[in-house]
Amino acid sequence: MKTKLIPVLWIFFFTLSLFILGLIARQYIEPREIIISPQQAEEIGNKIWQNEGAGKAENLIVWNKGEDFPSLGIGHFIWFPAGVETRFKESFPDLIRFIAKTRTIPRWLQDQPFPPWQSHEDFHQNSHPDFNKKLRRFLQDTTAEQTQFMVLRLQTALPKILKTIKSGFSREAVRTNFYHVAMQTNGVYALVDYVNFKGEGIAANEHYKNQGWGLLQVLENMDRNPADTMQAFIKSADQRLTRRVANAPRDERRWLPGWRKRLKTYASTPSKPGSN
Repeated sequence: MKTKLIPVLWIFFFTLSLFILGLIARQYIEPREIIISPQQAEEIGNKIWQNEGAGKAENLIVWNKGEDFPSLGIGHFIWFPAGVETRFKESFPDLIRFIAKTRTIPRWLQDQPFPPWQSHEDFHQNSHPDFNKKLRRFLQDTTAEQTQFMVLRLQTALPKILKTIKSGFSREAVRTNFYHVAMQTNGVYALVDYVNFKGEGIAANEHYKNQGWGLLQVLENMDRNPADTMQAFIKSADQRLTRRVANAPRDERRWLPGWRKRLKTYASTPSKPGSN
């Protein structure tokens, strides 16, 4: 009887081990949901808008010189003109689909699959004032939705970041730091803004001399068990950006004071976004 039970018990414990290992692995792959209220989304969105466009309506629609596309909204979401293909990922159509889940998209925007401008020069010479006015108003009215969209993108970025880390200890530290920051006052704002500002830290163009400055590197470099999580995040980000300037192939010192000023905003906000 005992002899017959041994294979059964072995199969049971083997299956149980696989199940437990699966649960452990899932914590590194599946992001926990970050939940913020509409009021918090509005507050965070206004801060990002201030960082990216000085809080001005005219900066909700821009076409930077040397780029093949306009950038729209508080997060400078990319919108490709017809026929344009680049290494960048288009995001404005995804934003519109996201907003459409909670509000009706106006017909004038639904009927516009591509921007009404074809180039940087066309953007400045043929302003399409009526379309621009309506689009700016729409972008002003959807600040909270744009923020929620950016939060969703942040959550999906975490598994991609974790998959690039070979060490299990480092992977756990990065994941833990991510959610510790997310639970702090101003934490979600800091995470969303930094990714929008300096990237995830996993792309080749987010490194100088094989050293990155994105969210991955900031979370990796944070002090262990800090008394003030947000100050630890700010300190780490400052160190990574300072190292970037030192490694840069061209002189980037002029940008560092502005970057540091932006980092300081991560330490002060009245709202407290949470994480489940």
